[in-house]
Amino acid sequence: LWLLAAAVLCAAFWALLRGRRGTAWVLWGLAVLVWICVHASGVHATVAGIVLGLLVPTRRRDGESTTPSERFEHRLHPISAGVIVPIFALSAAGIALGAASAAISEPIALGVAAALLVGKPVGIFAGARLAVGLRLSTLPPEVRWGDLLPVAILGGIGYTVSLLIARLALPDPASQEQTAAAVLIASTIAAIVAAWLLRRRPTTEERSEPL
Repeated sequence: LWLLAAAVLCAAFWALLRGRRGTAWVLWGLAVLVWICVHASGVHATVAGIVLGLLVPTRRRDGESTTPSERFEHRLHPISAGVIVPIFALSAAGIALGAASAAISEPIALGVAAALLVGKPVGIFAGARLAVGLRLSTLPPEVRWGDLLPVAILGGIGYTVSLLIARLALPDPASQEQTAAAVLIASTIAAIVAAWLLRRRPTTEERSEPL
């Protein structure tokens, strides 16, 4: 019953966005109600956010300078980055010092670190290559494949979502701590490596040869 109510509210949310008729307060209200219904149904409430995000249009209409998704992102980013993410990080980062050393030898923690340091960059880079190869997309004229590599490595910086998935997938508190330590260590390594590569890349002005 709760999920049915959430589906009806999602349909109303989508219809208002589609017709560009809903005010911000109405859309906010519907989003909160969807979250409440999904949470009350027993399904993890983050699913509500995912579904609502997928319902937001990503194409501009005639006369619009930005898409609804871009406007949502612009309005929500200060709240998300300045309030929600820090609160989640502080509440989720309780890691014992022993967990960091244990993460070096635990298979689960090593798997998480490998996924962040290798899996995500390879997936991002290979996905971009595939999209360009299939002519689904093109690189901007000033961008080379070498420029995409450090960006793909930056994708290995995982924190909030990685910790959330670890908590949902691993019931053992010790494994959760070790996984959280692995996420922090791998994210730090990814940030350092990506920063080093970005500093070594020539700027657009420094490139004299044609692309």
